[in-house]
Amino acid sequence: MKTSRLAFSLIGRFYFFALFSMDIHVNIANFVSNANVQKNMKISIIGAGAMGGAVASGLLKYGKDKYSVSVSNPSSAPLEVLSQSGAYVTSDNVEACREADIVIVAVKPWVVEKVLTEIKESLDYERQSVVVIAAGLTGAQMAGWLSRSDSGEARLLIAMPNTAVSVAQSMTFIVPVNSTDNLTSEVVGVFDCLGETMVIDEAHLPAATALASCGIAYAMRYVRAAVEGGVELGFKADAAQRMVVQTIRGAAALLSVEGAHPEREIDKVTTPGGITIRGLNEMEHAGFSSAVIRGLKASVK
Repeated sequence: MKTSRLAFSLIGRFYFFALFSMDIHVNIANFVSNANVQKNMKISIIGAGAMGGAVASGLLKYGKDKYSVSVSNPSSAPLEVLSQSGAYVTSDNVEACREADIVIVAVKPWVVEKVLTEIKESLDYERQSVVVIAAGLTGAQMAGWLSRSDSGEARLLIAMPNTAVSVAQSMTFIVPVNSTDNLTSEVVGVFDCLGETMVIDEAHLPAATALASCGIAYAMRYVRAAVEGGVELGFKADAAQRMVVQTIRGAAALLSVEGAHPEREIDKVTTPGGITIRGLNEMEHAGFSSAVIRGLKASVK
């Protein structure tokens, strides 16, 4: 009888301990989960045009577990779409910035000064950071527009993505203007959700913009030309586009392998006397490589 009571006592204590431990585990899990939710970074995007809208769409789709997104724009049409995707939207730039950790300014270059001047007095330079997406402006210019009478210096970076941010395939460049290593890493993390990111110095930004931001238009122009060629060869336009897009996707995948080089990949498909080398030579006679290089250089001027 004593043995039975002892056994029941031990079993009871075991269940009590198990339930107690489970309760602690659940509470800790809930606490950690809540803490993670509370730590979601808040990102405000000013401007919902082609680039601002693409960044917002990309973050709402590919970074929704990490970031809370608010967007401001003077016209309501693009905001309605972003609101349906989960963004807080407003036409008031100051209101959009109020709770943000990072403010991304994505407006036309000639509007940047106006926007920075408008929002600077409402920003907490100890807590909030500004990332500007705009070509043709210097970090010194933007830092000057953000300067205040209280002598506080804004934490400032330049970002240059391309429109493929909306499908998480951008090549984005980050230029720290007034930033710490930790802040730069945070901003890189934001854009890493949207493709690949590279930190560069400001002197190389115009060339990088030509290669990747303007470059996406150049790639599209090749696609358009190849599709038109496909139509002339007898395919319907949608079928030709499908072929060309998949071919480019394959070429990009081959070159993404470490150590890959385009000439080695070209050599694999250029049989002596074959049709590929004849096509390549005809393109070169028409100035293909020269036209690409000249276009890139013209984009930097």
